[in-house]
Amino acid sequence: MKFERFEDLPVWKDSVTLAVSIFKVTRDKRFRELGDIASQIQRAGLSVSNNIAEGFERGTTQELISFLYYARGSAGEVRSVLSVVERLEGLNDFKSEISNLKSVAEAVSRQIRGWTAALQNTPIRGQRYLNGNTKSEFEREKRRKVFEATLKQHYQPPVS
Repeated sequence: MKFERFEDLPVWKDSVTLAVSIFKVTRDKRFRELGDIASQIQRAGLSVSNNIAEGFERGTTQELISFLYYARGSAGEVRSVLSVVERLEGLNDFKSEISNLKSVAEAVSRQIRGWTAALQNTPIRGQRYLNGNTKSEFEREKRRKVFEATLKQHYQPPVS
């Protein structure tokens, strides 16, 4: 599936859900009593979706991959902060929310890892490099691969 806008990306939507959930949980006054930890996790959570968006808009596959790694790093930062919060006294009744947030952050990280792996194996260098010739060449190659796969499916080697 081809996405025209980052807002349509499932991983971006999930990362926004993560950020919104973080902001909801950190509204509690007990988080404000922990110094800068609420602000830190809010910034990290927001950074995930922002880096996905920025990478998507950059125009090259390599830049997108770089920003996806930043986003994945921010998702890891969210999990790290949550692990610290999980161990702090006085926040035991947040265990369920923390566990849910960690699960969402892990799911987003897995999606980013999968997308990055797919991008690393593509010959497409990015929107910036696409012109009439490269688009035609890419489409020709795609049709050739489909044709070869169809041939292999229907070809029966002679029995000896």
